[in-house]
Amino acid sequence: MLSNDARTVLQAAVPTTAVGVIATVVSGVVAGGKGAVGAVVGTVVVIAFMGAGMLVLQRTAKQFPHLFQAMGLLLYTAQLLLLFVFMAAFRGTTLFDSKAMAFTLLATTIVWVAAQARAYMKAKILYVDPESSTAERPEKTGSTA
Repeated sequence: MLSNDARTVLQAAVPTTAVGVIATVVSGVVAGGKGAVGAVVGTVVVIAFMGAGMLVLQRTAKQFPHLFQAMGLLLYTAQLLLLFVFMAAFRGTTLFDSKAMAFTLLATTIVWVAAQARAYMKAKILYVDPESSTAERPEKTGSTA
């Protein structure tokens, strides 16, 4: 993983974790222990889905740079659909409070996407390869006057 890729993951994961901790405390106060467990599950699921998605996107960018934009759009759509499927699968569970999990999923997903967008906007990623200093330079032609 390149250093700017790791930095982007870190800049998205830290705020998401912070919001997950806040959601866990709030859910624990409002819905008790099952609410706290639901918030933890929601936070872990979002970090796992979004983190794995970033790894897939980075690997795609290295191997198939011409597919990067299309893969990014497809990936975000698939991630959101998988999150909805996850919410639907655990809708009536008694393991944890499903409403706390759903609200935490929503909040942490929004924070992850916003933090990732901010990280990409602030990253200083070259989009043009700078000239190599050891490359042969063509001789000047024409008048020098």
